[in-house]
Formats: sequence, C-alpha cells, structure tokens
Amino acid sequence: MSDVPKIAQKGPFAVDVTAGRTYFWCTCGQSSKQPFCDGSHRDSAFNPVKYVAEADEKVFFCGCKRTGNPPLCDGAHNKL
Repeated sequence: MSDVPKIAQKGPFAVDVTAGRTYFWCTCGQSSKQPFCDGSHRDSAFNPVKYVAEADEKVFFCGCKRTGNPPLCDGAHNKL
C-alpha cells in the first residue's frame, strides 16, 4: 500500500449521524465500507480518525482523503 491515500470518490459522503455515536473515518481510501474504516489500512502508515457525533444531523465526510479538516470535507476535491 502506498503512503498516499487512494481517492475513494471525488466528493463528500453525506451521512446521517446519531448523537453520541462514534465513527471511524477511513484515511487510506482502501476500505470497502467508505467513508468508514474496515481495517484495510493494516500494515500501513494509515490510521482511522475517530469522530463522535455531537447531534443527530447530516455530516459530509471527506471522500478524496485530502481534506485539511479530517474527517470532514473542506472542498479539497475541487482541486484534484
């Protein structure tokens, strides 16, 4: 696995999250459960990012894995 994350998709993943629930965002881009981690990063330099939902709401998780505000989309996909 490269030390550059795979682009899972060139846009955010819109996810309805539940207040108090913990989510683990995939940083490697290899997970089959995007935008969340499935352990595909094992034996690599990547580690998932923990996100705890503060409210029941729609959250936009980064799909390109290039965000400057992990795990949330910051529009970095617009520069790819």
